[in-house]
Order: sequence, then C-alpha cells, then structure tokens
Amino acid sequence: KAGKEEATDKVDALLTHPVLGVPIFLLIMLFVFFMTFTVGDGLKGIFEQGLEWISVNVEAGLYAIHGQPWLISLIIDGIIAGVGGILTFLPNIFILFLALAILEDSGYMSRVAYVMDGIMGRAGLSGKAFLPMILGFGCTVPAIMATRALERQEDRLKTMLVVPFMSCSARLPIYILFAGMFFEKYHALAAFSMYGIGMAVAVIVAQVLHKWEGGEAKNPLLIELPEYKRPNVRTIWIYVWNKLKDYLTKAGTTIFLASILIWAVLNFGPSGMIEDPSLSFGASIGKLLVPIMAPAGLGMWQIVVALISGISAKEVVVSSFAVLFGAANAHSPEGMDRLAEAVRDINPGFGPLNAYALMLFCLLYTPCIAAIATIKKESRSWKFTIGTIAFQLFFAWTAAVVVYQVGSFISP
Repeated sequence: KAGKEEATDKVDALLTHPVLGVPIFLLIMLFVFFMTFTVGDGLKGIFEQGLEWISVNVEAGLYAIHGQPWLISLIIDGIIAGVGGILTFLPNIFILFLALAILEDSGYMSRVAYVMDGIMGRAGLSGKAFLPMILGFGCTVPAIMATRALERQEDRLKTMLVVPFMSCSARLPIYILFAGMFFEKYHALAAFSMYGIGMAVAVIVAQVLHKWEGGEAKNPLLIELPEYKRPNVRTIWIYVWNKLKDYLTKAGTTIFLASILIWAVLNFGPSGMIEDPSLSFGASIGKLLVPIMAPAGLGMWQIVVALISGISAKEVVVSSFAVLFGAANAHSPEGMDRLAEAVRDINPGFGPLNAYALMLFCLLYTPCIAAIATIKKESRSWKFTIGTIAFQLFFAWTAAVVVYQVGSFISP
C-alpha cells in the first residue's frame, strides 16, 4: 500500500505539475488522436473493401431480379452509401474510446480535472465542470447529464451551454472525411485542431459569461485523486462495447431513417420523381440558405442540406455527402478523390480553406436532437434551450465566416 502511494505521488509530481500538467494533457490527447488516425485508418481499409463488395453484389442481385430503378437507387445510393459509409469509421471510433477508457480507468482523468481547475477558475467554474467536458469527447448527452454534479444552477446552465462545443465521437467521421480529402499528410493535425478549438471556445465563452455576470467567486474543487492502477480489461471492454453498441444502434435507426429521408428529398420534386437533384425539394430548401452560408465559403445547396440533416445526428453529415454527391464508398482513398472531384465540379474554388470552415461549423453549430432534448430536460427551460440553439448557430456561422474571410485575405 505504501509503495503504491509513493509511486502515485511521484507520477503526480509530473502529471499534476502547475506548469507542465496542461501541456502533458494536450500531448497525451494528441497521441490519442494520432493513434486514432494512423491505426484506425489502416483497419478502416478492411471495412471499406467489405462495403464495396456488399454494394457491388447487392446492386448486381437487384438488377438480376429486375428491380425497379427507384428501389435500386434507394438501396445503393441511399441506404448502403449512407449507413454503410458510417460503419467504415468503426475502427477509428473503437480506438478513440479504447484510449479514453484506459485513461479513465487508470485514474488519470480525475487528475485532468485537478490540473484544469486553475483555467476553469478564470471562467468562474471549478475543475469539476471539466469532467462533463471530457465526457463530451464521447457523447454530448451523458456529458450534459453529468452537469448534475455541479452545486449551483448557474454553473450547470453555463456548463450545459459550452459542453456541445466539445467534439463528440459523432463529429469524428466528419473530421476524418474532410481532413483526409483536403489536408493529406496533415489530416491528423487538422482534425486534432478541432478538439483544441472546441476546448478553447468552451473556456472562453464561459469566461465571457462569468465576466458579464460580475465575476463572482467559484466553488472550490473537492475531488478524490485515486491511486494509479493497471486498467482492468473487463471494465475497459464493457465501456468500449457500450459505446460501440450505441454507435451501431444509431447507425441502424437514426442514420438509416435520415439516409432514406435525404434520398427522398433529393429524388423527388414538385413534379414527382426526378433525375436531376437540382430540381428536388432538397435543392429548393438548400438554395434558400445559400446566400447566408456563402460568406463562410459554404455557398452550395448540397452543403446546406447536409448540415441541416446533421441536426438529427452529426454522422449524418457524412452519409448525406455520400448521397448528395453520388460517391459510393466515399471513405476509401479512391472514394475521397471522387467526392472531392464531384465537389470541385460544382464549385472549382472549393479547397482546404472551405473544408476547414466546414469542419469548424460542424464543430460549433447546434448539437443533435438527442442532445437538445437532454438540455431541455436538464435545464427545465424552453427559453434556455432555444437560446442555446440560436447562440450556437450564430457562433458557428460567425467563426466560419471569420476563418474563411481572413484566410481568403491572407491567401487569396
């Protein structure tokens, strides 16, 4: 017992150091996302090959039984391209959750709250508020529910407002897709920057609100720092499996229905079923909002429709792109090239700056329907919930516009 305590104290002298603690945490998270991309992308290739095999054989089977063209399009371009594309990200999601589970079960995550107490204190929150933010890396819904641990209602509401800025696992497929398409060998760094920006924005917004409220003193942090221990394999497996099960359940329900809906609004218009998507209901909706999104470099109706669909679940942004641009298996290197080419056919100037503005908008804009419902339940206020949605939409649009306009000015 004494030996374990002594070893814990020696490790804590470094990991909870007042100066080195935060940089070490950021380096650990950078390594986590490096592994998520490098190892995950290698395993993802197996899923991509399987998806392509399924798509080719299902299409051949449907033609063999003389299936109707609309049914073939629905199954191949809608369901398989939408749901199947999301499933190819399972290796990346698995590695991310595995790393977070190891960090949590080893006892390190409670140290993160301790280390972040000083930074969070400047925002008028205790380090305890950082725990829901860390949970937000997995899913926004339990992160919002975790704000119950905060004593003051004002702190809970403030934390609920900023928790959606954390990059949940549903946003990871968006980062992987667009970083892989436009940033090539720097794709891991481009994606990691979204996590850093999300944390920075959350702290800055909380700090501004704290100053606006008069800068009242925060509650002191009381937290137990357990001894470091070897992570338990069974505990980690249960944690990772439950997260993957939730991801697969969402793919089989929300994303499945959203893929069918996106296919329908792109293949039907006022005159019935159409072949030109630009005459569809989806195009009509998207074109109304194109002037608003154009200053952010996102003035394409396809992008607008994908972002609207992402409110059902953030992964749907990726599946929507696959359906909108007709890019089967869009997550393989060849599929990414086809998707990038399809985007540039419509907008030849669409490049890395546009892609980064899109990733930033997806990071900061309205969370999914499940998260919105949880905010309403936990805050018990429609006014706060609607205000949160409006604030996040406006903030996301402003941030994307600033990044795109400044980037265009620096590098026209």
